[in-house]
Amino acid sequence: MSRLKFAILGCGKIAPRHATEIKKHGELIAVCDIIPEKADQLAKEFGAKAFYHPDELYKNSSAIDVVAVCTPNGLHTEHSITALLYGAHVLCEKPLSISATDGRRMIEVAEKTGKKLFVVKSTRYNPAIAALKMALDEKKMGQLYSFQLNCFWNRPPAYYAGSWRGTELDGGTLFTQFSHYIDALLWLLGDISQVSGFRKNLAHHDSILSEDTGIVALEMQSGLIGGLNWSVNTYRENMEVSLTLIAEKATIELGGGYMNELKYQASGDLLLDTPVEGAANDYGFYKGSMSNHDQVYENLLKALANEQHPFISAGDGLKTVEAIERIYNSVSLS
Repeated sequence: MSRLKFAILGCGKIAPRHATEIKKHGELIAVCDIIPEKADQLAKEFGAKAFYHPDELYKNSSAIDVVAVCTPNGLHTEHSITALLYGAHVLCEKPLSISATDGRRMIEVAEKTGKKLFVVKSTRYNPAIAALKMALDEKKMGQLYSFQLNCFWNRPPAYYAGSWRGTELDGGTLFTQFSHYIDALLWLLGDISQVSGFRKNLAHHDSILSEDTGIVALEMQSGLIGGLNWSVNTYRENMEVSLTLIAEKATIELGGGYMNELKYQASGDLLLDTPVEGAANDYGFYKGSMSNHDQVYENLLKALANEQHPFISAGDGLKTVEAIERIYNSVSLS
């Protein structure tokens, strides 16, 4: 396959991660942002042409093979559909959308245009999570009894100030901060059947429209029960994202700041080797999820060259959106 031509739509904090990988694997020909300074800076750094509106981008660029959509959550649907109708494949940052209806519309357009719509699910490439997935697929833990997913990060008011985060374009804390870990939960344990719990905004009344704290009990379609506990109120810094599985033949906890470390293992046989800890996306005064965009792009190219290659499709992204939407619809903000 000849080197693909890429464009990046949205030049915020995650865009340089995409640009770095695109330069390794293809040609970055254009970047676009409605804030000219952001587009100009990214274009200069990576040798691309800057545009300030998607219409300008598609009208004046030579053939674009793939558009990386890195705009605010609530704009993913509009921007992905426009790129698909233009004739490009799309790699959409998480979440796919902030409503299941919009996600289904995106998939319909991709099917009609014959173009691929992928979503970034970089957490699946965490060695610890990949190893646990293999152990579960091979039934090494026996019958699963229960689980607990904890997502405890810090997001001060400064994180939200003057941005789309915390607004209608955000969708809520589970979409913006923790959708990667909801995706991991579904990937490992299947879909959600029932939800009950509580959501509150305790420390960000002037910063966000959604919750900053929540706790829910979940029953999965398999009958497995467990809990999800999340907060962006930890003191000064991210604390942990951890998943505990209690099963017939083993008890395992993945932890660390990003569910990237094997913290506890009790089993008859060694199920998981201690994985190598990866680095998180570092944005200065706060940190995001682990940066596995190198593997995202390696697998993107493989999937575009071979339709049989497994890669995170829009269907996987939709499952995450549906799960978060179900939690929000089942648990009112109080």
